[in-house]
Amino acid sequence: MSKRDFISVAGLTPDSLAALLDSADAFKTGRASQQLAGKAIAMLFQKPSLRTRVSFDIAIHQLGGHPIYLGPDEVGVGRREPVEDVARVLSRYVQGIVARVFAHDVVVQLAQHAAVPVVNGLSDSEHPCQALADLMTIRERHGRLRDLVIAFVGDGNNCAASLGLGAALSGAHYRIASPPDYQLPTALLDAIDRIGRVTGASVEVTQNPSAAVAQADAVYTDVWTSMGQEAEADLRKLAFAHYQVTPELLAKAKPGALLLHPLPAHHGEEIARGMLDHPASVVFDQAENRLHAQKAVLADLFGEA
Repeated sequence: MSKRDFISVAGLTPDSLAALLDSADAFKTGRASQQLAGKAIAMLFQKPSLRTRVSFDIAIHQLGGHPIYLGPDEVGVGRREPVEDVARVLSRYVQGIVARVFAHDVVVQLAQHAAVPVVNGLSDSEHPCQALADLMTIRERHGRLRDLVIAFVGDGNNCAASLGLGAALSGAHYRIASPPDYQLPTALLDAIDRIGRVTGASVEVTQNPSAAVAQADAVYTDVWTSMGQEAEADLRKLAFAHYQVTPELLAKAKPGALLLHPLPAHHGEEIARGMLDHPASVVFDQAENRLHAQKAVLADLFGEA
């Protein structure tokens, strides 16, 4: 049987996404599995990490596997050694690869050349594992995803991309407010729209945070300057000056709306100070759910029934 990978939310169907979320819920409520017993999983990281590293390490351990962390200076993917050679060598040693990289093409190449499953732990284009945790968190609080309005305020980055695809697959309406030069790519928005035509979801792009948040069921934000964009920080602060999620902006959402952030947060920039402790905040539930969602992904890739 050919191996499978988890590279993009776009690779899922509405049914397979729902199945992963159901599996994640089951793991959270105590389901046991040793699906990775006797298996080694390489964690190939070009970027440092708190949540991705710890949640995958623990998930692999709790599924009975052995995680092997390979940090930014240990392999030199694409610098000291070509991506395809790294993929082929690791395939002789391990039974799976989790990759946290800069360029999305690196994780695509790893998947093309590896003989074992590859999981995208983050790339500059997508963060599919984060999106699963996001959707899981929204669903467990609201009881559903279909017909909800999910608003994203800020940079059209990898988290915004994966969340938009996941919202569309779930039948949720997605609104995103970004400055003109920082919106999601047209091709990505077209992909969200195509999915939505099948599931009944919609996507709306605006430059107005208030319009995006109005009567939303969930409000999501992320850092204005992601890792690797530090040289743009001052320019981005100017461009996003009116895109901070504050108590006043959140109040425009529906009563009972949720506040989400993938972390790390830059307090006083994209999110007002103290907002992570706002009654609407589910940010730390969201962080915990990375563990359960990633267990679901790993169990699925390795044939959990």
